[in-house]
Amino acid sequence: MSDCIFCKIAEHEIPATIVYEDDFVIAFDDLNPQAPVHTLVIPKAHHESIIDDVPAEVLAAMAHAVSEVARIKGLEEGFRVISNKGEAAGQTVMHLHLHVLGGKSLGESLI
Repeated sequence: MSDCIFCKIAEHEIPATIVYEDDFVIAFDDLNPQAPVHTLVIPKAHHESIIDDVPAEVLAAMAHAVSEVARIKGLEEGFRVISNKGEAAGQTVMHLHLHVLGGKSLGESLI
């Protein structure tokens, strides 16, 4: 999508602090971090959400990217992965993305 900010990041049209990249996904630090480590993992191809008929190989690449981000960022103690679907869930960019959060004790509460 030509007006999608995450598509532009995936195409390297907009600068971002890249943490990990492969053929299917790119991971970059969030500009508005909610934890000491807050990295987003996105597919390079545009999919609106996790239920948008995302090919299995892309979902597998996203899972692998999460493990790579955790290793690179030193999240051995633990981390949280969140995917929002829709505005009611807090999705502000309508391009599938996983939030990898860590770097401190996050507790049991999700909100």
